[in-house]
Amino acid sequence: MKNIKKIKIVSLAACMALMLSVILFSSCSNDDSASSSSSSSAGGAPVIESVMPSGYFADGTLKPLVPVTLVDPKNYYVIHGKGFLTTKKIYFNDFDTYFRTTFVTDTDIVVLVDEATPFANASNQLKVVTDFGTAVFNLTVAPPVPTFSGYNLINSVAGDLVTIKGKYFLNPVVNLTKTDTQPAVPVTVVSSTLEQVVVKIPANADHRYLSVSNISGTAVSKEAIGTALYDDQLYGVQWGGPWSGKGVNFDFGGDSYQGEKSWKWDFAQWDGGNWGFNVDMTPYKALRMAIKGSKNGQVNFSVNGGPNYVLPVTTTWVYLEIPLSKLGSPASVTMLTFQESNSDGGNIVLFDDIGFVLK
Repeated sequence: MKNIKKIKIVSLAACMALMLSVILFSSCSNDDSASSSSSSSAGGAPVIESVMPSGYFADGTLKPLVPVTLVDPKNYYVIHGKGFLTTKKIYFNDFDTYFRTTFVTDTDIVVLVDEATPFANASNQLKVVTDFGTAVFNLTVAPPVPTFSGYNLINSVAGDLVTIKGKYFLNPVVNLTKTDTQPAVPVTVVSSTLEQVVVKIPANADHRYLSVSNISGTAVSKEAIGTALYDDQLYGVQWGGPWSGKGVNFDFGGDSYQGEKSWKWDFAQWDGGNWGFNVDMTPYKALRMAIKGSKNGQVNFSVNGGPNYVLPVTTTWVYLEIPLSKLGSPASVTMLTFQESNSDGGNIVLFDDIGFVLK
């Protein structure tokens, strides 16, 4: 019951804020638009004068009624003007937008910008259609904040073309992110779509994160450049293999967590293997990997023959960051050991995005 009461209170507060926006602007507009109100009542065409945010900020304060030309989906706005009483349709970028007739006066409309409103290759217009005409107002619908699902290759060097994947890459700006000792560095965008950006890696990018920004915000990669052990291929391996001598495919193209390929291992029951490396762990605080199986299960994992860490296996990709303290706090990585431990006949397991997390 407490949760229901909270929902009712929040909903009531939101409605009050929206209606307050309408009342405030309607009252402020009465003196200035007395003549226009009478003309609109007589059948005048609608006119949009401004668009302003409505509702509350996250901290509970009211948003100021300040005119804007950039609107965010899933937020309320006040459309201010005249001649709105007979409004039949509202379009943001030609997207038919739902509105409540109770939130309409002759001079103001409170409306929620739908999250499905298009933002790319759009008209950049708001339209209000009434019985007496259509009002058009130029504005931009902001895209959502970008999402960053991965990039390939992680172990890239200066001059390499790297493909970043994610969503909402509208007019993307790409940078090597700022560190405690280095400023952000612009990265050249070679080409882009809404879900993919190709960039050229600049010099001195090792151990730097990539970020992609649009007008709404910024997304940052989970992986720093140059920190991969497996990313479409196994890096730095010096020796090793599966104990059974079979079942391993480092070039599996049927599924991947990031990049184009994954490491597929067709484990027999209790099968496993060792691989040798020589990686200094001074810059790192954790080991990362993504794992997925043909069925639920587990894989035993250790570094340099140290403490066993059980990797959970599910039928969807699971991304893990394992603190080095859980792996014996190794000063260097000289051996990785994997062993299937389902006790139910083995499993087919995919590994991807194996590497290290910077301190």
